[in-house]
Amino acid sequence: MAEEVLIEEEIKEEKPKSRLDKLKDKILPDEEEKAAIISTMVRLGVLVWSGGILTLNYVTVPGIPQQKIDPTFIASVFTGVLASFGIQTASKKGDGTMKMQNGNGATGQVTKKELESLIEKASQTAPAQTIRIEQAPMVIAPSSKPPTV
Repeated sequence: MAEEVLIEEEIKEEKPKSRLDKLKDKILPDEEEKAAIISTMVRLGVLVWSGGILTLNYVTVPGIPQQKIDPTFIASVFTGVLASFGIQTASKKGDGTMKMQNGNGATGQVTKKELESLIEKASQTAPAQTIRIEQAPMVIAPSSKPPTV
């Protein structure tokens, strides 16, 4: 009896796959990747929806009466979805300035020590040159005259 079950399973596995199944296996080999793609599509859908609602709250479209709604909830959904993509948003403070916020609520200001650490790490990974211009204004533009030697 156990041999019959094994033989049936082997027969089921030997059936040729359709072209669509082969293409699916090449593009999306495992279930985790499928779940990640679906998750991204849902987040993009929510992002487009919330961005559209926020836009319609501030823009008048001819022929459609503008409805004034409280955009607080939709704006929080919008910023939440942006944060899920790793995008930070700036918030307006009481003094009228815009300041970046990290996930822990701290402002996005970098100390001198942190900046030096970042520069050191960057110089180790890829060769780069930093140019610091201390005189302003300076214009860098192409010249129509050929250089004289």
